[in-house]
Amino acid sequence: MRIRFQKPGPSSLSLLYDEFQLPKAIRRSLNLILLANLFGNLHGIVCGGGTTAMVGLANELHAGDLAFGFINGIPQAAALLQIPFSMLVNRTHRRKRYMLTIGLFSRALWILFGLIPLIVPADPAWLPLWTLVFLLGLSACCGSVINVCWLPWFSDLAPSRLRGRWFSFRDMLVAGFNLAFGLLVAWMLDALPVYNRYIIVFALGGFLGMLDMLCFGLCKEQYSDAPRRLHFRAVLKSIRKNKPFCRLVVMWTAWCFASNLTAPYLGRYSINEMGLSFLQMTVFGTAAAAVSTILVMSRWGKALNRYGCRSVMLVSAGAASLTDAFYLLSAPGSIWPVLLRNFFGAACWSGCNLSANSMQLSASPDEARPSYIAVFACITSLAGVAVGTLCGGALLEAWENTGMFPAGPDRLQVLVILGAVLRLLVTFLLVPPLKNDRDGTPGQLLSDLLASLKRFRFRKRLSR
Repeated sequence: MRIRFQKPGPSSLSLLYDEFQLPKAIRRSLNLILLANLFGNLHGIVCGGGTTAMVGLANELHAGDLAFGFINGIPQAAALLQIPFSMLVNRTHRRKRYMLTIGLFSRALWILFGLIPLIVPADPAWLPLWTLVFLLGLSACCGSVINVCWLPWFSDLAPSRLRGRWFSFRDMLVAGFNLAFGLLVAWMLDALPVYNRYIIVFALGGFLGMLDMLCFGLCKEQYSDAPRRLHFRAVLKSIRKNKPFCRLVVMWTAWCFASNLTAPYLGRYSINEMGLSFLQMTVFGTAAAAVSTILVMSRWGKALNRYGCRSVMLVSAGAASLTDAFYLLSAPGSIWPVLLRNFFGAACWSGCNLSANSMQLSASPDEARPSYIAVFACITSLAGVAVGTLCGGALLEAWENTGMFPAGPDRLQVLVILGAVLRLLVTFLLVPPLKNDRDGTPGQLLSDLLASLKRFRFRKRLSR
């Protein structure tokens, strides 16, 4: 018997590039950006305010709810620097230089985080915690240049009709790697000695973040317009006249505020109050979210091209508003709230994020896109994520100090209810229409989703 080996066919990404007849240099650069995004997401599993590694380190440094909210809010407040960075990028057209200097320094700082309990004196008690805050603030300020460089860089390389499917392919790929890497990080956090675990984990996270920046050093640098000096007042005047963009900023800011009232504290609640281990949090949190994203991401990409950004946003955001409610069923040792919230939540969040990215690019003009993206990120990060996180921490700490909710739902569960109501109001009142959007309606999208679910069940019965 002779065994024949067939040459593997082209990947779905290659077919996508073929459809748009992209030259070899552009394909190579888009693939490098894909690799950079992969390294960046793996970096984010370790390095960030709400990660399991940061929750563990914050617990080691005895951070309270408000202090933990402050740790989560600092990177968002640093988004203010995206505005001057965007002006600099527009004037100089040196994205690659900034990514390989300021961005690389921002990511390299994370290697120091794990050393804080080892080298910073524990007396006075506030010194290690404020050392963490200082390093986090410095890294976040330098990292503000990354967002205003990479997303406009990508949009200058990729045709507009390609972006939705490229993002969906990227998110599916990233989800698979997040699953494997998240399990590795959780195992290290549970198995390694207390002080060594943070040194190794944060060094690994910082190294992956540096690889993210280095990938951009090999990309083709391309601009859709000539270098020009933009004045901040002129940019703001242009943005004020762009009503679809302004409505998008208001909607996404309100959505981020409502979401971050509770989201940063759910992981900490699961570890401290429900008693779950780092590995359990990863398996039933990161892993469940990764599997869900892989299953649904391609469907959201197709739905975006067929029904438009607004329909996808309405359906996905409406469903995502309810996913935190699984924590109303929380109990010590129970993994079901974490599993259900992350599995169904990721299925919805992926649609929200995909449509938000596409709406942001569609509503911003090519000639001033870095500045538009910077203003968008600045407002949504500061007034949405940072303020929402701090308000959530302040409410939790105030309710604990005053002894509110002694019976029935605990203080986090009350906050979950408040956040769900606010997100539903934002979804149904503030999602804006776009002039260049598709004609599909949310009702048609829901009907097709239900029909595909019925077909899946029918096929499952036939397979039995």
